[in-house]
Amino acid sequence: MIASDFSFIIPVYNRPEEVRELLESFCALETPKTFEVVIVEDGSTLDARLITEHFADQLNISYYFKDNTGPGHSRNYGMERAKGNYFIILDSDCILPKHYLTEVMSFLNTNYIDCFGGPDAAQDNFTELQKAINFSMTSVLTTGGIRGGAKEIEGYEPRSFNMGISKEAFCASGGFGAIHPGEDPDLSIRLKAMGYKLCLIPEAFVYHKRRISFERFLVQVYKFGQVRPILNKWHPHSKKWTYWFPTVFMLGFLISLLLLFFEVYIGVFVYGAYFLLALILAFQSTLDFIAAILSIPAILIQFSGYGWGFLKSKIKLFLSRKSEEELFPNLFFKTP
Repeated sequence: MIASDFSFIIPVYNRPEEVRELLESFCALETPKTFEVVIVEDGSTLDARLITEHFADQLNISYYFKDNTGPGHSRNYGMERAKGNYFIILDSDCILPKHYLTEVMSFLNTNYIDCFGGPDAAQDNFTELQKAINFSMTSVLTTGGIRGGAKEIEGYEPRSFNMGISKEAFCASGGFGAIHPGEDPDLSIRLKAMGYKLCLIPEAFVYHKRRISFERFLVQVYKFGQVRPILNKWHPHSKKWTYWFPTVFMLGFLISLLLLFFEVYIGVFVYGAYFLLALILAFQSTLDFIAAILSIPAILIQFSGYGWGFLKSKIKLFLSRKSEEELFPNLFFKTP
């Protein structure tokens, strides 16, 4: 495959400065600038049109503005209008390393596959909070280890911050659904069921800024937890016992604290050892002591938010006969 085969699809909502940083990284790619960049503005009140126009003489770039229908539909909208035969979907808060597209082309030329995912990483100039949240989202000690890694190069479920899909697979599957978050694993599961092979390209990582606070992170992972039982209901064959891990972790942590009143310390010792190991690995990963310390509340927020969202969603789905859209209206966008 060559650079001109690719169309990058980027949905944007009120984040023009992120678009600027991402487009600057496109200009620095080591490959010929014959790829296409498709920016889809999802009903923003603060749009990136002028920034996009600034890069028009450096990149083959298209800009579309549409009503707010969510990131899934916006990606579909962009892919329907793209000219390439292979699409790469990115979040607007990502930055590409220089070698990104070279790694993708090298892999696909040797092991062609219709859908792939790539990891995310933190740059040295990210804030301590960004590094801490990145560690909690990607570490083998957390749900980052659950959702995939080097041992799951084949069968990996790509996430839409860094996801490649062929035009053929997009057209056959219909693309992303209306649920959000969760539209990316839903599409991955459907593609697998259709017989397409999916994989991880470990070298095709992006720098993922995650402009977020602990409060917003809690809301995000809570929604992630809510979505998983819905996906398990839609795709029963995709169930894994590991999806219960954050809930078990959260409940175990609460029980260990309650047992302190009865002078039972074993639970606190176990969790203390876990967090000490996390602190050590976070420091080894970030080489930043503050980021390592912040990784501890980040992990607690990740597990408690996801675990509580998962448990509540599981109970709701079990007790109610209402549709998922009726039970969880905040997880579904209305699309045309």
